[in-house]
Amino acid sequence: MDNIFHFTHQLIDQEIFETIVNSRNVKIERIISTGQTTPKDSWYDQEQDEWVILLQGQATLLFFDNSSIKLKSGDYLLIKAHQKHRVTFTSIDPPYIWLAIHGNLSLN
Repeated sequence: MDNIFHFTHQLIDQEIFETIVNSRNVKIERIISTGQTTPKDSWYDQEQDEWVILLQGQATLLFFDNSSIKLKSGDYLLIKAHQKHRVTFTSIDPPYIWLAIHGNLSLN
């Protein structure tokens, strides 16, 4: 057993990506940030859908079409495959923690 809010790493200047589950069909990871953002002019362009829930902190995502969304604890969304996006803000205190599920996902 483990706890999603327990940090085994010291949070300094690097973002932490921890794989919780990795199978042929799905990958679940915990991401912990303390102010890190996507490098300017870089975009995530993922092969699979990504469902994310912000567990703690705040963040802002910018999409390639110039729309943006501000997330706070408890907010979740589905980012479709190849929907280009970048992270433009993550809170420092408290650290930003999200759970990301990657796969061929759909909302019914």
